[in-house]
Amino acid sequence: MAIRDIQFSKEELARYNRHIIIPEFGEEAQLKLKAAKVLIIGSGGLGSPALLYLTAAGVGTIGIVDFDVVDDSNLQRQVLFDIHEIGKPKVEAARRRLEALNPHVRFILHNTHIHSGNALDIIKDYDVVADGTDNFPTRYLVNDATLLLDKPNVYGSIFQFEGQVSVFNYVNSRGERGPNYRDLYPTPPPPGLVPNCAEGGVLGVLPGIIGSLQALEVIKVITGVGEPLTGRFYTFDALNFESRTFKIKRREDNPVNGKNPVIRELIDYEQFCGMRAVEEKPVKEIGAKELYEWQVKGKKFSLVDVREPSEFKIVEIGGELIPLATVMDHADQIPRDIDVVVYCKSGVRSLKAIRELEEKFGFENLFNLKGGILAYIDQVQPELTRY
Repeated sequence: MAIRDIQFSKEELARYNRHIIIPEFGEEAQLKLKAAKVLIIGSGGLGSPALLYLTAAGVGTIGIVDFDVVDDSNLQRQVLFDIHEIGKPKVEAARRRLEALNPHVRFILHNTHIHSGNALDIIKDYDVVADGTDNFPTRYLVNDATLLLDKPNVYGSIFQFEGQVSVFNYVNSRGERGPNYRDLYPTPPPPGLVPNCAEGGVLGVLPGIIGSLQALEVIKVITGVGEPLTGRFYTFDALNFESRTFKIKRREDNPVNGKNPVIRELIDYEQFCGMRAVEEKPVKEIGAKELYEWQVKGKKFSLVDVREPSEFKIVEIGGELIPLATVMDHADQIPRDIDVVVYCKSGVRSLKAIRELEEKFGFENLFNLKGGILAYIDQVQPELTRY
């Protein structure tokens, strides 16, 4: 819809008055917001503030991609939700909150996991994408999909005390195209080297800062007001309150839009990031219900908990606490003559611990608890605290 065909109601003019009276912004920029369609991928830590501020700002159509449900552990940072939404689909909970904030915005829900098979169909109808995901396969997927569809991608990421923001694949008024995620990170890090927020933690206020900056960049991209963060990579250290902005450039060897592109369609990004690489010797696993059967039948085995002491204080199932960072130094405490089940919150850290122990010390009796203690709580003891 052309801007000339859009009009504001009296209620909207009153609502957006503080925008409209800014000389450099005005009614024209506000009309551009109303005409725009923005897709937010992930409604969690980054998506929450981005959705709140873009809704409040008056973006006409907002799409939300998320397949998860609200969990009480989300509420430390995902300010879009409250305790009444626990257990409900995030996209539906988000719409209820956002419609109450601004009834003049249209919301499109994509209650699904975005992947190579559906990404292009989801993204194609939007003007701008904001990536609020927390894993490498989805980041590369979103990057490549926005390149193939020629859409700007407002990127954000958070971990512990540090946040990052940039605008990828943006074409400026001179027709110059900016760099993208693959120009910054051509290939992903080795699997397991960089934990996500669920495993490594994040300061709750940090997503609010970075997600708000993403919303700011989305507004700048849509309206043309100001200079978007294209060709620049912003980092923020909340612990020391330091920020830096690095210049980044396009690479000729970029496989998607470099001098000789080799990727012309979406690929298997989990395989690309090594998430499903076939191991020479697969790690043995045990499900929560099978572990419970071992316990009920009195089978002789040992439990090792590789979470942090703070997590252990919240909930535990009788395992010996040996945090991941100390496992290699305490390998002599782990039995070799009986089966040993190693677990963490979701199964990622325990898998890493087992691989290291098998590689360095030759353990052959270790089992990874699939889904970690969360799966055990869900399937065996729902009365325990889930965090």
